Amino acid sequence: MRQRHIRTDRLTQQILEAGSGPLVLLVHGFPELSISWRAQVEALAAAGFHAVAPDMRGYGGTEKTAERESYSILHLFGDLVDLVRALGEDRCVVVGHDWGAAVAWHCALMRPDLFTAVAALSVPFQPRRPKGPPTAAMAALAKRAGRGDLYISRFQPEDAHLAFDADPATALRKMFHAYDGATPAARQSSGFIPEGQDFLSTAPEDATLPPWMSEPHFAEYVAAFTAGGFRAPLDWYRCLDLNWAQTAWLQDARIRVPAAFMVGERDPVRHYAGAHEAAMQDWIPDLRSQRVLPGAGHWIQQERPDEVNGFLLDFLRSL
Repeated sequence: MRQRHIRTDRLTQQILEAGSGPLVLLVHGFPELSISWRAQVEALAAAGFHAVAPDMRGYGGTEKTAERESYSILHLFGDLVDLVRALGEDRCVVVGHDWGAAVAWHCALMRPDLFTAVAALSVPFQPRRPKGPPTAAMAALAKRAGRGDLYISRFQPEDAHLAFDADPATALRKMFHAYDGATPAARQSSGFIPEGQDFLSTAPEDATLPPWMSEPHFAEYVAAFTAGGFRAPLDWYRCLDLNWAQTAWLQDARIRVPAAFMVGERDPVRHYAGAHEAAMQDWIPDLRSQRVLPGAGHWIQQERPDEVNGFLLDFLRSL
């Protein structure tokens, strides 16, 4: 396993990679890095694949661009197209977690010739909503739930990242704790933020690291987000309405490549995205596997690496 920088058309990306054989891209989410895939990079390489996990645009050792609009889904998708070409390949399987799952689904939608299969963790495929931009739909969902705002709505203001930048170690510890499968239900996040509170205040002040997170591993995250900040990662969320505007041509499009999906039974994301799980077969005709992992939370590939590795290898071998 090695870490290196690779220049693509538009930016320099830092990647973690191992192995040789068919290319598998592993796309992280928020607030993670390529290192969240270490167990999968190792397992896939041992099984005869070239496993590559990039730090995505705005994260870790990859370049950070200044304009908010440069974090749109078209840019994130384009970065992976460029990366495949820079690696000397003309096709690959793409695997994503959290925000990376959304990117992976769009890779399969937009370039099925290049991304010939897709596996996603934690976030199901969510087709483009024809009735208007997603932030308005999220506000309506929160109003119906009567539980305050969905956290994504609180990420929209220009200064939303400042609370995270003020103390990256505390912010990261709270986020990993609040979405972990080992955290008791009363201490997990619901994804909704009551009036008068913010995302971080809803997590316990005495939040501890999840059982799978060692102090040295956590220190890698803290160092990366202390150096790079949270502005760019939150700009991904601030581009949601822009993404909706730019993808009208994908309205009602279905994913035609082979696909697989796994989610943790205790993943708080299911509180506000779970309805899409039941409808996935309607949008993905070749959905070969859809599994709920008992007891697992959101950080599924780090919480339960053996089960996730087995799931991914079974899917890859089915291809």
